[in-house]
Amino acid sequence: QVQLVESGGGLVQAGGSLRLSCAASGSIVSFTTMGWYRQAPGRQRELVATITSGGSTNYADSVKGRFTISRGNAKNTVYLQMNSLKPEDTANYYCHAPSTGYVYWGQGTRVTVSS
Repeated sequence: QVQLVESGGGLVQAGGSLRLSCAASGSIVSFTTMGWYRQAPGRQRELVATITSGGSTNYADSVKGRFTISRGNAKNTVYLQMNSLKPEDTANYYCHAPSTGYVYWGQGTRVTVSS
């Protein structure tokens, strides 16, 4: 069974940085695209960033220039480097990996940015 496991969340002051990691276990195929979504309290889940196996990236306007998504050397790993964090970045961050006929989600990691 495929599982996405995130790590790296925590509490940070505004202007600080965090790095999120996601690793997929149980998958025998490589995900073409992996990404990160986030959901703040009372709000809908929203796209943060995606990256393809070829390295093409896509970012939400709100994080462009501050966040960087990358893929690891190990199969099906993805990272999110978050710099210049703002209080409005506070949310649960979810790793995301679409596959044929199914979409995999991690359990989420909490990011809290204090002002």
